[in-house]
Amino acid sequence: MNFVTILPMAVVMVAGTQLVAAVFLASGDRPRRASLGFLAGAALVVSAGTTLAWLVFRLVRSAAGGGGGGGRKPVETAIDWVVLALLVVLAVVVFLRRHSAGEPRWMGRLQHAGFGYAFRLGLLLFVVMPSDDLTMVTVGATAARHGLPWWHLVPFVLLTLLLLALPLLALLLLGDRADRVLPRMRDWADRHSWIISEAVVAFFLLLTVVDLLK
Repeated sequence: MNFVTILPMAVVMVAGTQLVAAVFLASGDRPRRASLGFLAGAALVVSAGTTLAWLVFRLVRSAAGGGGGGGRKPVETAIDWVVLALLVVLAVVVFLRRHSAGEPRWMGRLQHAGFGYAFRLGLLLFVVMPSDDLTMVTVGATAARHGLPWWHLVPFVLLTLLLLALPLLALLLLGDRADRVLPRMRDWADRHSWIISEAVVAFFLLLTVVDLLK
């Protein structure tokens, strides 16, 4: 396993409310400043969350003697079971939230958000969302279980930010046409993103089961 394997989990990070919020910010009074603030807050949380999970599971693996030698170690099996449990819970959370990824009342204020407000929103949104917390722990634990160095988490973080930046990129590249594209992007994220999230979780769950069966 390498960093390419964990990249699809970035879709789960941004699906639903997170992408909808990014669309609102890109459609607001100060789209560039607000979007950059949101991305900065998200970058801080996602980087810290995945790094912390990676460090914890790496220490557990090293303390249990799973850092070298041939053959499968009991600690690796234990981590696989933890990841499997996290993925099952994540799949349930995504399914239960499939109809709740609409537009909460507070999103109306995003039209007038500045850098500071959007930055705090990026921090808070990725901390309080159970699906994001579970995803960050899953990615960090998987990387640590397979002995991947820390930099393998960087592409995951960058892809997460790129997906969040799509509304801003649409605004910069399309100009006035973005007024038609952004609402469609928001509606799609509202209605269908949970299906793709479930597919990604199922794919990652399958990989984890394969690891357990080896």
